[in-house]
Order: sequence, then C-alpha cells, then structure tokens
Amino acid sequence: MSPNEPSTAAEGAAGKQLDTESTPHAESSSGSGAIATVVALCLGGLVAALMQTLIIPIQPELPELLGTSRSNASWVITATLLAAAVAMPIAGRLGDMFGKQRVLVGSSILLLVGSLVCALSSSLIPMVTGRAIQGLAMGFIPVGISLMREVTPPKITTMAIAAMSATLGVGGAIGLPLSAWIAQTWNWHGLFWTAAALSLVIIAAVVFLVPHVADATGGRLDVVGAIGLAIGLCAALIGVSKGNDWGWGSGTTIGMIVGGVVVLLLWGLHQLKTPEPLVDLRTTARPAVLLTNIAAVAIGFGMMAQSVVIPMLLEMPESTGVGLGQTMLAAGLWMAPGGLMMLVFAPVSSTLMNKIGAKLTLAIGATVLGVGYLIALFLMNSPWQLMLASIIMASGVGIGYAAMPTLIMGAVPITEAGSAVGLNGLMRSVGTTVSSAVMAVLLTTATIELGGQSLPSMTSFRLCFLVGAIAAFVGVAITLMIPKRGPQPIPEGVVITDEAAADDAAAPATR
Repeated sequence: MSPNEPSTAAEGAAGKQLDTESTPHAESSSGSGAIATVVALCLGGLVAALMQTLIIPIQPELPELLGTSRSNASWVITATLLAAAVAMPIAGRLGDMFGKQRVLVGSSILLLVGSLVCALSSSLIPMVTGRAIQGLAMGFIPVGISLMREVTPPKITTMAIAAMSATLGVGGAIGLPLSAWIAQTWNWHGLFWTAAALSLVIIAAVVFLVPHVADATGGRLDVVGAIGLAIGLCAALIGVSKGNDWGWGSGTTIGMIVGGVVVLLLWGLHQLKTPEPLVDLRTTARPAVLLTNIAAVAIGFGMMAQSVVIPMLLEMPESTGVGLGQTMLAAGLWMAPGGLMMLVFAPVSSTLMNKIGAKLTLAIGATVLGVGYLIALFLMNSPWQLMLASIIMASGVGIGYAAMPTLIMGAVPITEAGSAVGLNGLMRSVGTTVSSAVMAVLLTTATIELGGQSLPSMTSFRLCFLVGAIAAFVGVAITLMIPKRGPQPIPEGVVITDEAAADDAAAPATR
C-alpha cells in the first residue's frame, strides 16, 4: 500500500515509534498465518458484537421469564451496553500496557463467564450480572483493531481493519434472526449456551492463531481513573437511556445526567494531573483525534437510529395502516442483508483509504448513510423497500467505520493506539445510546390509537429518518474539518529503526 502523499522520514519513523525488538514485524505474520490471524480476530469481534442483540428476540417475555417488572427487565439490555461502553477504553489501555493478545484472551474468557452465568440464571440479578460481564467482552473489538497493524503485512492492513470494524454492525444484524431462531427452536437458555460454545471457539482461536507479539509498554493502570470513568459514564448514559421511562423532567433523570457529567469533568482533571492516565487527554485533544471522535458520535447516532426504527416499522400490525406486520424472525431476516453488506463493503473501504485517504473515506461513508435515510423517507411501504434502504445505510456505515480507527491510529503514538481506538469505540457507543433515547422520544411525537395503545404514526417514523439523515450529514461536515496527519512525537527512550520507519511509510494515508 502506498499513501496518497509522500511522508518524510521523520513522519514515517514517528508512526512506528518502537524498536525492532519491541515491535512485531508484519512480515513475520505474512501469508496464511496473517489471514488466519485476521479471521480469528474478526470472528471474535463478530461474536462479541452479537451479544448486543442476543436478548432482543425474547425481550417482551423477559418480565415473565425472570419474574420481574418490565422496567426492571430492561436492565438486562442496558447493563450490556453500559459495560461495553466502559470496557472499550479500559481494555485499550490494558492492551497497551500488558500486550494486546493477552487482553484479547481475557475478553474472550469474560464472554465465556458471562454466557455461562446467563445460561444458568432464571432470575433478574444473576441475569443482569451475566449480561454486564458479556458487555465487558466488547473490549475485544478496539484491542483487536489496534493489533491488526502490528500482526499483518502492510498490503492487507487496511483490509483487515475494515473487516474487523465491520463486525460491529454484522454481529448485531445477524444476531436478531439467529437469536429469534434459537429461541423459537429450543429453550431461551439455548441463546446463552450457544454463546458459551462460541466463546470457547474464540478463546482457542485467539490462543492458537493470534501471535503474542512483544507490544507491551508497561506502566500502571489508573484505577482511580477507571472507577471515575465507569461512574461518570454509567450515570450519564443511564440518565439518557432511561429518560423516556422516568420522564425527562424528573429529578432522577436530571440528577443522573448532571451528576454523570460532573463526575466526568472531575475525571478529566484527574487524567490531566496523573502521570500515567487511563486516557491521555492531551493526545485526544489533537484536532485530528478530537474531530474524529466527535464524528464518531454523529455517525454512531446515525447507525443506531435505523436499528431502532426499521424493526419497529416492520413489526407493527398492518391494522395501524403504518406497520408491515412482520414477525420478529422475519424482521431480523429483512434486516440481516444490511448487516452483511457492511462486511461486503469492507474491501471497498480499504480500496478507498489506499487511494484517497481515510478522511475522505469516512466522509463518503457518512454521506452514503445520510442518503440512505433520505431514501427511507420514500421507501416505507413494504419490507423489501425498507431492506433496500437498510442496505444503503449499512453500506455507508461499512465504508466509514473502518476509516475511524485508521484516522485515530495515524494521529497517535503506537504506544497509545489501543487506548485511543478504545476511546473512539466509546464515542460511537455514546452516539448509539443518545440515538436510542432520541428515537424513543421522536416516536411519541405523533401517535395513533389502536386497542388502547398509542403507537407511532407515519409522521413519527419520517421524523426519525430525517433526524438520522441530519446526524449523518453533520458527521460529514465534522469529518471534512479533520486536519491531515502530521509528525507524531517519539516517546522518550524509544529507538527508531529504518525498518520501522519504512514499514510505517507503507501505512494507509489518513488525510
């Protein structure tokens, strides 16, 4: 791969930043070994992402299955999302400190433990606990993405990153029909026994196929920072995700959101003062990193909006004059091609990054996502029309999602790649959480009455699609403001070799 613009020797050397003894050589993982590594990492990311939608097919039955209220049962899903948001930056930092392959094994083990706890549970608290542990396994994805550059030869690095990034959407998309089929065919506990079996496969794949390279930088984990991040994030995101149920003007909602923001501000001050922070805020304040993360919020918002709105539109009764009367399984099958399209477009994203750079690739992806929403405004009358709109949206996500970690890794020292990509994953999670809450509000703006229930009208659905398009185009505008990559600082005491510099010169352009 060759960049769009020639790099100076200093820029190329600064990108690698580790000597030949501490940096793995891409060539050592060439050929079939590199392909096996990529497959193992992508499979792990796919399974971790699948956990996000695993429980959705049985969500209506959860109160009865767990002997609890509907409000309490919703924590089975919320716990996973919160744990995933917290886990991504922490797992990234641990990967930088102790080695990424070790953290991938740990994430896979967490997935196994969480799945077993859920499989053996029939009450609320153990189920929520197991689902939270499953959510912690989402740290696998940012760590796996940041490892790709170290264990693949330059000619397939962008393709590998694109494929791994696509697993975020593919896992969620195939999770809906797969989970519905398992739940209808066997017992609902079969969902988690299946997840446990897949976890064992992932553990074996990571141990035997992913090379353990000497990429650990050492240091200590900022425990205070990790706790502060967890408290602040959870409080703010719980307030946002539960605002529609509790009431946006209620003291509980406002207290959670404001309290979470205050804790995060204090956390930020702590990060600036501590010598070994969980997240280097000075690095993340660089325009290239900051704007990419802000764009991630907007694009994450756009991706989640269709995941909330289209299934509801498919499953609403035809008697409403709006819904299409599909079963959960059928709705999942109509949505699945969109998720698979993300994987199909991974090579397109890779090609675009090599030819025009990651910045313009991200802008193109966000544009396609926005166009998909505009098309959905006029294609709402049959399942195949919604499937077509979903495919266009997912194609945009598939193109853009791979570009974000590439931009991040091109703008930070390689010693901070894991934590930086983890933070980018967190920003996407913030976007998806906010999107879910906003869509819930928009769907109540204009309703129709059926059987004593208030259901969204066509106007509400159109408003959701319009807001999704606006979010995507805001992402385009932010992306176009990202400055091109400049020379990266070299950590004190690190020796740069000519080989490392040459390897970095072959990295994809990030302008």
